[in-house]
Amino acid sequence: MMKKYVVALCISIALCLSSISIAAKAESVHNPVVFAHGISGASYDFTYIQAYLVDHGWNAENMFAIDFSDTVLGRNSTNGPELAQFVDDVLKETGANKVDIVAHSMGGANTLFYLKNLGGNGKVEHVVTLGGANRLGATDIIQGFDPYHPILYTSIYSTGDQIVANGLSKLKGAENVELQGIGHVSLLNNEEVNQRIVASLNREVTKEQVARAEDKERMFRKFLILCKQVVVDFTHRWKVNE
Repeated sequence: MMKKYVVALCISIALCLSSISIAAKAESVHNPVVFAHGISGASYDFTYIQAYLVDHGWNAENMFAIDFSDTVLGRNSTNGPELAQFVDDVLKETGANKVDIVAHSMGGANTLFYLKNLGGNGKVEHVVTLGGANRLGATDIIQGFDPYHPILYTSIYSTGDQIVANGLSKLKGAENVELQGIGHVSLLNNEEVNQRIVASLNREVTKEQVARAEDKERMFRKFLILCKQVVVDFTHRWKVNE
């Protein structure tokens, strides 16, 4: 029994060591974009934004807007799983590895709930919220499993928003962008907002983020090598005493 345990542990460590590698920078191709509306909203809320993105190089066939079933309360427990299934369907249809999400109002909370609780953190590259009720889903950004390709978050909100308080939109660890005088619904139909969305979806991982990921990888490699050596020593002693 002990021998099987040791062998299994050795195999696990070997697999971990062989799977760790520095990811090469992918070609600059836009991900499919998923749009998540808020309370009383619908998929057509993003028509103006979609048209703007097409004018700036996005493929209209790679844009997908969900219609949530709970448009009254926008509950995470209802809309979160719907978003999870929707994203899976988009990935299957397009063959893409990840999507970008643009969310308005309560759609921001639904998105963060999905990322935090339903496995979305491995399927999303960019998150952009517009007047998002973000803190109803999470207070901090949620990261995925690949340190070289962290999810890049941008929260865009306005001092003119009379529906969602700015404090609810601010997200720790995100790029928080405060605009002036734009109403909550008008965030969906504003030139300055659209410019910010394009810039946010084009954001790339910084050198500092890569450096931090490399440091973590080096430490993890050392830890795994140490574990491997411990297992080898244990196996040797076990064979000697067998």
